[in-house]
Amino acid sequence: MHPIHDHDPLFLLAVGLAAKRRPAELVEIVAAIDFLQIKVPLEQRFVDSLARLGVVGLLVGDAAGVALSPAGMVLFQALPKQEDGEARVYAAKQALVDYVPGAEQAPVVVELAAVSEAIAAHRAAAASRAKNLLVPKPKAAETSKARPGQRQRKPMPARRKR
Repeated sequence: MHPIHDHDPLFLLAVGLAAKRRPAELVEIVAAIDFLQIKVPLEQRFVDSLARLGVVGLLVGDAAGVALSPAGMVLFQALPKQEDGEARVYAAKQALVDYVPGAEQAPVVVELAAVSEAIAAHRAAAASRAKNLLVPKPKAAETSKARPGQRQRKPMPARRKR
């Protein structure tokens, strides 16, 4: 896939995260980008990247949502899972460099107004008390080393003076 633009790996990774079981809506893609702790790109770049990834056969989409194609799924599953956001995007960029596209496919058509509405809806949801389900769960702080459900030993009695 040549040329590779800066936002293409980000959108490939975001669609892969958001569309696990069903095609992802635009709001879910924006939430996935936020989950990666990367700033959401401008609306026009959003539309252009999705169209480019669709043309090379990595994404499929319609009015219902956007999902990875079988080739995109293979590429996504080869990416590291335990890295932070920027390292995962860099790994996705390296995978796109190695990817050899087949015949051109139909581009993913997304309207600019729909992208603007999705970004605004995500920002409104972030400002409210609603939970983002893509946010990782915080790890519980370990308070004591005792096993749960185990009682503490009684202290030894003080020695008597003779």
